[in-house]
Amino acid sequence: MSAPGPQLLGFEQALAQLLASVAPLPAERVSIFESDGRVLASDVIAPYPLPMFDYSAMDGYALRFADVHGDRPTELPVPTTSSAGGERSALAAETACRIFTGAPLPDGADTVVMQENVEAFDRGGETWARFQAISKAGSHIRRQGEDLAAGGIAIARGTRLTPGKVALAAALDRASLSVSQRPIVTVLGTGDELRSPGDAVRPSSVVESNGFFVTALARRVGATARLGPFVPDEEGAARDAIAEAIRSSDVLVTIGGVSVGTRDVVRPALEAAGVSIDFYKVAMKPGKPLTVGRLGNKIVLGLPGNPASASLTFMLFGVPLLRALAGDSQPLPTRRRMRIEGNIKREPGRTEFARATLTMQAGEACARLLPNQASGAVTSFAAADALVVIPAEHGPLSSGERCDVIAIADV
Repeated sequence: MSAPGPQLLGFEQALAQLLASVAPLPAERVSIFESDGRVLASDVIAPYPLPMFDYSAMDGYALRFADVHGDRPTELPVPTTSSAGGERSALAAETACRIFTGAPLPDGADTVVMQENVEAFDRGGETWARFQAISKAGSHIRRQGEDLAAGGIAIARGTRLTPGKVALAAALDRASLSVSQRPIVTVLGTGDELRSPGDAVRPSSVVESNGFFVTALARRVGATARLGPFVPDEEGAARDAIAEAIRSSDVLVTIGGVSVGTRDVVRPALEAAGVSIDFYKVAMKPGKPLTVGRLGNKIVLGLPGNPASASLTFMLFGVPLLRALAGDSQPLPTRRRMRIEGNIKREPGRTEFARATLTMQAGEACARLLPNQASGAVTSFAAADALVVIPAEHGPLSSGERCDVIAIADV
């Protein structure tokens, strides 16, 4: 394979060019119950410290450390109790307070001794407690503001909310949150041969599956995705379908018809519909014929028609695009360096993304290449849970080498 010509963008360059032109969609306010997976459009500021007050981290007894006689047992009366949700009390000198987890620390107390290390007893109808030697002041107390200071940024703008972050927002008394709108994605499959699952079989017809992959993945990353009607291999019909779909979409995804064959009508149809082409063809394998264009602030991804190529290009370009539109400050998946099991014969020239499964070998995480790497294989992404990234300049890949790996769950 010869090196790519100047018109063929490298993978990293193409992805950077796409993302550089993306601005987050406008914000909307949603209930905190509906916020998981959404991206914050403004910082969540702590209106008060967390914790809001000093409290006990254990069931036990609160006291003044100075009231305990260092190297020998100390006996103190226990005239008061502090419970979670109760009023904060004051601790008199030379006394202890029975305290429970989450209860406010009495004024004057500076140490909590867990109940397992205390012997409680009755003396003249009153409760007393015997403490063994205590070596450290301040034990088992959660201090006001130790998690978060009042006025601090609790969750930054551009953060994709997780259950833990939703819980933090709730702890800060947020009933609703400002998040970026969900991108609206329309997917158009192209080709006279296509039919939907369950439709009557026609001679040489093909059940369309790429659109289901794209819409499912788009929805998983927070977009509103829909499948449009199939587009025939006729330029005028393709132009009209594209113009209609793009009007109500933030992102239009076409599948198939972007190569240079006489029946590949999508690229000329895009241009006829007013879409300007940002770039066409990327030095990657599979997925070389990827086309990216725009009409105003609407973005078009023209994916190749082969199943593995369509799936891969949408994972690597479509998903970061949707994350960026949603305002995500980290739209790209994490890469991890791993040992690779399996071999690939290849020539330098294009960045290759090989489908693999994650496994453990001798206590080490590694990626095992799947045997079928053909771009037309529908089965490979059903089995794969990782992509092995082989740099453009790399020759044949041998088992035991280390490469960057992208977990599909992180895409």
